Amino acid sequence: MQKDLTLLLSLQEIDDQLGELERSKIYLPEMIGNLEMEVAGMGQAVAENEKILEESQRQQKLWELEIESEKQELEKYQKQMRVIKTNKEYDALTAEIDSKKLSIADKEEKILALMSSADEAREKLAVLQNSLKEVQSRNGEQLIQLRAQESTLQAKIEDKLEKRRDLIKDINKQVVGVYERVRKGKGGMAVVPIRKRACSGCFKQIPPQRIQEIRRGDRIFSCDSCGRILTWTEEESN
Repeated sequence: MQKDLTLLLSLQEIDDQLGELERSKIYLPEMIGNLEMEVAGMGQAVAENEKILEESQRQQKLWELEIESEKQELEKYQKQMRVIKTNKEYDALTAEIDSKKLSIADKEEKILALMSSADEAREKLAVLQNSLKEVQSRNGEQLIQLRAQESTLQAKIEDKLEKRRDLIKDINKQVVGVYERVRKGKGGMAVVPIRKRACSGCFKQIPPQRIQEIRRGDRIFSCDSCGRILTWTEEESN
């Protein structure tokens, strides 16, 4: 029975490793997705800020073209002032000149505001671009590692399953049955050592006589409280 207990501990170690690998099938894609989303989000922020800057520059050029056109019209009106002959024509032309001057001044103010916004956008864009490079570099390295782990994950699982099948062949079937039942019921450790004269799974104290029987290793003993298979270790002897 001592051989079976030793093999059970090896089986439990493999099962623990399999459990971790199975969990990796869930959390690795999540981690990869989160890292990719972070890069994509930062890239989107850069693209949006570039669009804001481009739109600001485009609008500025439009205002500049309109100002140039209105200045030409203003110059034409000012030349016409030299040849008008009536007060009515003078008043009408003066009104057009004033209107053009106001329009030009308004557009010049708008251009100044756009220039200020463009400067802020450039500064923000520079910060975002640097952040994007940092995120791409940092996440890129992690993504390479995580994708490498993900690509070999199934092969590792198959390898552990094969080792598990080979190991079970050498263990008493009844013992394996107890182990499988307990592990399924407890969702984890099925074989636990005695710690301070108690089951280390549920901390229930074990009678001295039972401890002596467990130490001999003549048969498999389970905890009367939780059902886990109990083992004796040299640590407990000290």
